[in-house]
Amino acid sequence: MAKAERQAAVEELTAQFRESNAAVLTEYRGLTVKQLKELRRALGADTQYAVVKNTLTQRAASEAGIEGLNDLLAGPSAIAFIKGDAVEAAKGLRDFAKANPLLVIKGGVMDGKPLSATEVTKLADLESREVLLAKAAGAMKASLANAAALFQAPLTQFARTADALRAKVEQNG
Repeated sequence: MAKAERQAAVEELTAQFRESNAAVLTEYRGLTVKQLKELRRALGADTQYAVVKNTLTQRAASEAGIEGLNDLLAGPSAIAFIKGDAVEAAKGLRDFAKANPLLVIKGGVMDGKPLSATEVTKLADLESREVLLAKAAGAMKASLANAAALFQAPLTQFARTADALRAKVEQNG
């Protein structure tokens, strides 16, 4: 690979690191081209899965200000650059690795912080962003309904008391 090509590859990888929310490193040794296509399809449109050269990736990560990946860059490596929901991409990688044990999740980086393979798996176990937002909205709605009931209770009690007094006056009167 010529020096200009290496520099262009480093610049492209650096840009991908900077544009991504997260990146997950994997070892793909033994997977067929067909399986890699299936993996790319499973990851979705917001995630780009690329086979990378370790030395160029180390340089690109350093230029992007990302630390903690050098220890993971051993053997044949590929990176899933995640621009969308990191949980969905982590689920895709985890599920594919279960079906194809040759795919090994090494670790990754999210929001500039290194992740171990265990942390990537924990990320995959989370519910999707949409589900978490829906749960939060439901909890807020329930809190607002409870608050409305509490504010309404004194008025309801006053109306009942006034009605009872009116009934007593009518009965005595």
